Amino acid sequence: MLIYNVTINIDDTVHDEWLLWMKDKHIPDMLATGKFSHAKMTKVLVEEDLGGTTYSVQYTTKDRDTLDRYYKENAQILRQDALKRFADKFVAFRTELEIVSQQIP
Repeated sequence: MLIYNVTINIDDTVHDEWLLWMKDKHIPDMLATGKFSHAKMTKVLVEEDLGGTTYSVQYTTKDRDTLDRYYKENAQILRQDALKRFADKFVAFRTELEIVSQQIP
């Protein structure tokens, strides 16, 4: 399994609107692609020098092929929606993580 992690710093002037959009529109749209089994959104508790609020959204997918299909078939459209709505009000970077071990008590 892989985690597609998107870390976003959002400007305080659009924070509330962005947070609702993420919960009600963007994350459901990501899951609707059928390429992710679930998503987890977390708030980063370290204050950033650049201001704003930082979040990490982790989308779990079953394998590399599925993630590559997301990049080819869905990524551009979903990213454009964010750019149209929030233009220069956020910074995002993406990382891919491989689950090596998971322990649940």
